[in-house]
Amino acid sequence: MIRFEHVTKRYADGTTAVDDLSFEVAEGELVTLVGPSGCGKTTTMKMVNRLIEPTSGRILVDGEDIATVDPVRLRRRIGYVIQQVGLFPHKTVLENTAAVPHLLGWQRKRARERAAELLDLVGLDPSVYGDRYPDQLSGGQRQRVGVARALAADPPVLLMDEPFGAVDPVVREHLQTEFLRLQSQVRKTVLFVTHDIEEAVRLGDRIAVYGNGRIEQLDAPAAVLGAPATPYVADFVGADRGLKRLSVTTIEAGDLEQPPVVHLDDRLSEAAERLDLEGARWAVVLDDSDRLHGWISAEAAQAAAGAGAVRVRDRARRMDAWLPLGASLKQAFSTMLQHDAGWIAVLDGESADHFLGVLTPARLHEALRRSIEADARGRSRSEAQVETVPGL
Repeated sequence: MIRFEHVTKRYADGTTAVDDLSFEVAEGELVTLVGPSGCGKTTTMKMVNRLIEPTSGRILVDGEDIATVDPVRLRRRIGYVIQQVGLFPHKTVLENTAAVPHLLGWQRKRARERAAELLDLVGLDPSVYGDRYPDQLSGGQRQRVGVARALAADPPVLLMDEPFGAVDPVVREHLQTEFLRLQSQVRKTVLFVTHDIEEAVRLGDRIAVYGNGRIEQLDAPAAVLGAPATPYVADFVGADRGLKRLSVTTIEAGDLEQPPVVHLDDRLSEAAERLDLEGARWAVVLDDSDRLHGWISAEAAQAAAGAGAVRVRDRARRMDAWLPLGASLKQAFSTMLQHDAGWIAVLDGESADHFLGVLTPARLHEALRRSIEADARGRSRSEAQVETVPGL
């Protein structure tokens, strides 16, 4: 969808902002451009809508050389979101969102319907917020309106220049989550500029790490964190890149352990016998439909095993530390800490209730190491081999 062919931007004072840049962004792909101030990432993005003209080279959007396109017409079909939003203070939220469709000649009714649809999509009820003015909104709400306005004319390309950088960390994380949800629905081709490697990792399908006017590495987030291409990239992503990688490594079925399983209506004597036979300290407790209920310790089962009428449900404890298959290892680690749990249950990602197995800290660490080894060797995680230290 977007292609750079040997693009250079050199200013009159001799400063080279972008040097011989060549890369492609596929249709529906979100590529984050990350790097320190002055590295050329914003210049790269602004050349796509001709706010900055390249000195040499070509930029193509959907196969068309943008140098041959009228800049105003080009900008009206490329969505643009900036950090300070830039809403018109004298227009309502609905009018701001409908601004570009109006400029493109849409009928008023159609433009307002589209604006209302987009406001609802970004989580702002148009019946509540549509008639408000920008100064009546919070910073996070204004950013949502900015995103809705950029999408109103249904552009194939979206340019985002540190759009969430001016809000506090809690709101920023919420906006990132909402944008990922939105992108999963609209699938725009996005160039997203940020100086925050964690934001780049969380949002990007691929990350372009900029040095001095050049891309040092363009790769999937997990690969950038697990196998930095140069010492510069390794230094930029930080010594804690292993921890950052937790957020882009998902839980897979092969990461799970299979502990003993008992059911709510089993007799405690049966549960105790099973735990003793397997030498286990606890068992997962499921209901009759194999949905997670909780867990029971070997001590609790054995203490009441002699009472024939006592069932597992009478001694089982609820288990709230669970995640669906496909959740990130970062979520798993956070859940363990939040619930002070030595393991978490993993449920079917589709129905989110069928029990699949448990993830322990040891298996979490092994999954992270396997993912790094898999990327380094160009193979799947199930094929990756890692050495483990025997338990002491």
